[in-house]
Amino acid sequence: MTSLTTTFTSVTYLNITLDQADQRIDNFLFTHFKGVPKSHIYQILRRGEVRVNKGRIKPTYRLQAGDQLRLPPVQQRHSETTTPAPYFLKTLAKAILYEDQTLLVVNKPVGMAVHGGSGISFGVIEGLRALYPKTAYLELVHRLDRETSGCLLIAKKRSLLKQLHEAFRRNEIDKSYIALARGQWRSDLTEVNAPLQKNHLQSGERVVRVNQLGKPARSQFQIEKKFPIATLLRVHPVTGRTHQIRVHATYQGHPLAGDEKYGDSVFNQRMRTHKLNRLFLHAEQIKIHLLEPSYRVTVNAPLPADLQQVLHQLETL
Repeated sequence: MTSLTTTFTSVTYLNITLDQADQRIDNFLFTHFKGVPKSHIYQILRRGEVRVNKGRIKPTYRLQAGDQLRLPPVQQRHSETTTPAPYFLKTLAKAILYEDQTLLVVNKPVGMAVHGGSGISFGVIEGLRALYPKTAYLELVHRLDRETSGCLLIAKKRSLLKQLHEAFRRNEIDKSYIALARGQWRSDLTEVNAPLQKNHLQSGERVVRVNQLGKPARSQFQIEKKFPIATLLRVHPVTGRTHQIRVHATYQGHPLAGDEKYGDSVFNQRMRTHKLNRLFLHAEQIKIHLLEPSYRVTVNAPLPADLQQVLHQLETL
């Protein structure tokens, strides 16, 4: 069982390196003071307890290489259990698809969260930090839903993380998903351009809806194969909004198979008779093409065996 202990840090001074530069001070503190509520981080910033080069700074200040950072004593809560279970690490180690000096690509298993929190002790990033104890820097480049499997990028250098975030913002990274949708998808429906807005229900559950007041969202759809009750699709999310593919598919009247949040319960029940026990959404491929400096990587994650079995089942209808 995991128990929590409380520790106190003394005043510390840090010199910001080139890899740490150009990130907002509040984001830096969220990572540095793990387990400290964000409200407290902003409180010590407002009070001027955090200083850069002996001066007060705003939460939006971007750190520069060579900055001297003064950090006050902060109460932190951390877990005594710091290492994921061996079976978790073994599963994660087998899921690594690609690695170089600056990047890791993992074929994230379905059901595995990308990070801990909300009752989850460990996710992909915590597991990788345990697998790579000598690697000073490991950060998620993007996220995948817990229910989604496939390609997940993790940066081993902050400089690459910054470049990839910029590339995502410019829609210069191509992500390809395989999805199974209810019914017969129209061949002329090749793109969905519908803004998305996050909402929270009274229960606290987060949902995303199409709303003209939301953020722009575009998904491109290509039919791979049609079955009597469903259509296999290749999807390229041009933007990267939360739950984008799932919500766009439902918005067009073709919810994804196995989607418990946005899907069709009757269709999901029928799909369970065809051996589908999860969301049919898999991040199959990711292509990175950075110009300066030149960096090209293409990684493929094969469709998992359980999803292949579902397709075999549908072919017999």
